[in-house]
Amino acid sequence: MSRPVQLRSLSTVVPETPLEQQTVRDVFAAQPELGRLAKRLVTASFDGSGIETRHTVLRELDLSEEPDDPMFFDRASGTLLAPGTKARNEVYAREAGALFVEAARGALEADPVIGPDDVTHVVTVSCTGFYAPGPDYAIVQRLGLSDAVQRYHLGFMGCYASVPALRAARQFCLADPDAVVLVVSAELCTLHLRSSENPDTIVATSLFSDGAAACLVTARELGDEAPSFSLDGFHTAIATEGEKDMAWTIGDSGFEMVLSTAVPQIIGENIEAALRPLYAAEEELGAAFDAGDIGDAVTHWAIHPGGRSILDKVQERLRLSDDQLRPARETLREYGNMSSATVLFVLQRILEQERARPGERVAAMAFGPGLTAESALLTVLAPGHGA
Repeated sequence: MSRPVQLRSLSTVVPETPLEQQTVRDVFAAQPELGRLAKRLVTASFDGSGIETRHTVLRELDLSEEPDDPMFFDRASGTLLAPGTKARNEVYAREAGALFVEAARGALEADPVIGPDDVTHVVTVSCTGFYAPGPDYAIVQRLGLSDAVQRYHLGFMGCYASVPALRAARQFCLADPDAVVLVVSAELCTLHLRSSENPDTIVATSLFSDGAAACLVTARELGDEAPSFSLDGFHTAIATEGEKDMAWTIGDSGFEMVLSTAVPQIIGENIEAALRPLYAAEEELGAAFDAGDIGDAVTHWAIHPGGRSILDKVQERLRLSDDQLRPARETLREYGNMSSATVLFVLQRILEQERARPGERVAAMAFGPGLTAESALLTVLAPGHGA
């Protein structure tokens, strides 16, 4: 029997500057160019988001500070500013690298067996900025990895990108049982927040935040007590009717998110068809899914919390319990939507706070531009990595 490909040593990081949702709401609602209807929409979107706190790399959004030369927020006038894409990306290049390295270092330090010399591949993920040499290079240099480490970057895919990153890591390990893949995601979504009367932009502004996460993926026989998952299978589905409802483009004043209010409904209408092939690969799970009992067969659900209404729709259509949605809802409440990094935060919460027991199945899913649904099936491994 082949050794399982395991996901282990999850590490998560957020920037130091916290944002209280009510405070940010008041700032955006007070912008002078907004009409009465837009102000009401801002208030409703922020209050209905399911978020209490978020984090940002933009220290000037901390209302206790007053920078001499503000770029994003003029505290004296209470006005949100509109720097160009170049200026925003320069902040990304400065701030993202530190988060990438910190998350990657955390994953290596959390692992009782694997060290920097063991890493054979680095896969980095981000859709909120670009620079080269990129974060993969910085991780190799700053953490003392071998120059020969194979490096890959998944860029501009959106909120679902950590799932294909894990799938690629699994494929590397199936091809080479001695491989150790370091997967790292970092997103600085707040660099692209803006004041607008457009409803899609307002919804995005109420949700997105900054964060980073990392993990190790390997099929090596390690025999240690580290908690881990096995990566059992993956599936990709596309709901083409949502192509224009979730999109991510580059504008003159930053990257522009389209996240329409139709997205939860589209996800709800397509979630069963999107997931059925993943579970059909196992007879017992396929039967449970077709019977509407997948929540009984799969214990834990790492759903990307794209927003509260998305979680509501997934819970309703799959008949999941409040306990099964708790890891996703708590991640959303504490951190907001950190794009691709978020599903790794949810997986970490399941592994460390939900008392996941060996043999229990875990479903992971994330949604992004396209409208694309990426899903994965995992199993909680016993100490020593036997299922």
